[in-house]
Amino acid sequence: MPTHLIPRRAAVQVSAALADTRVVLITGARQVGKSTLVRVVAQDRLAERRDLDRAQDRAAALADPVGFVDTGELMAIDEIQRAPELLLAIKASVDEDPRPGRYLLTGSSRLFGMVAAPDALPGRMETVELWPFSQGELDDEPDGFIDAIFASGPELRHESTVTRADYAARIVRGGLPEATSRTDSQRRQRFLDGYVQALIDRDVRQLSDIHRKAELRKLVRLLAARSATVIAANSLESELGLSRPTIARYMQALEEIFLVKRVPGWSRNLGTRATASPKLIFVDSGIAANELAIDARSLLRPGAPFGPLLESFVLSELARQLTWCRAAAELSHYRDHSKFEVDGVLENRSGNVVGIEVKAASTVGPDDFRGLRRLADRLGDDFVAGVVLYTGTATLPFGDKLRAMPVSALWQTAAS
Repeated sequence: MPTHLIPRRAAVQVSAALADTRVVLITGARQVGKSTLVRVVAQDRLAERRDLDRAQDRAAALADPVGFVDTGELMAIDEIQRAPELLLAIKASVDEDPRPGRYLLTGSSRLFGMVAAPDALPGRMETVELWPFSQGELDDEPDGFIDAIFASGPELRHESTVTRADYAARIVRGGLPEATSRTDSQRRQRFLDGYVQALIDRDVRQLSDIHRKAELRKLVRLLAARSATVIAANSLESELGLSRPTIARYMQALEEIFLVKRVPGWSRNLGTRATASPKLIFVDSGIAANELAIDARSLLRPGAPFGPLLESFVLSELARQLTWCRAAAELSHYRDHSKFEVDGVLENRSGNVVGIEVKAASTVGPDDFRGLRRLADRLGDDFVAGVVLYTGTATLPFGDKLRAMPVSALWQTAAS
């Protein structure tokens, strides 16, 4: 992969981590640039590099874990989830020699969600999560919305020239480096089809006992059709013909390989019953759109899933930003039993909260702030701002701390 096809912020994070941490793990989906990032950041310092996708390297690792990781200088090991037994040998090595920058690992699954992972290297390892490209990285924009909204609150302003058609094109394009480099839609479709199938054939089977791949492939399409909704395993039983525990296991595996992400329900015991059920989004919007066989033009037609895919797109952009912003916030969603909902809730470590609603329309009205008003009433002074992100062009006031703002504020706003 060309070196320009790696998220630039991740390179800074990895370099900083190597300076003061014994083990650095770069984790993320297949083909987001993890191996290229290792080459760019650590090429001049690497003593050895091993790839556990290669049968000979994997066999050597399993046969002699201690000897495999025996090095006095920086060693890179790709796809560490293929031989999690190495972690105990790495732990022993860095305990004996605690200098920073000893091991640089990559993994295409959430390593410590795996049953076979024997140790999480507490206090010895820093994890850098690598996502597909953000919109700011693709456009060379600042990607500073989260820091800006916490700093400026409702005083933040943004004007946009991005149209609904532009947003539809961005959703369909997604952020996987290989997909974004393919301008021909049919070539991009073939890549994404093969990408998902390869994940199922190889990565999912490493994590879970999968016997019915056809049903798993169908599950991916069903989840794409239900992007940005609260999904319970029991709601899919009849459509898939699988048991609830099996569906739950399959969904967990899809999350472990970074195909989907579950956004947890938010509650602070504010005198109302809030649902704790997670909401599901796709890590890459291009994959979700491709699973629905929908292109940018058809996404704008009446009845198309523009709204759910836009919400999933926005929440995934926020999740990307959280990996580098200064705010140290967490992303969740709010939904109570009185049917008040907020698509995204950002809460920082001081307990300050920003509420985010997503609307596919190019105009908004007072009813679009219904959930944000409920959240503001419950939180009082802890409520920083409530923002409806929409496909219009101007920032508009809708009451105390409430604003409508173009979706493009996510990546075109500089951090304050």
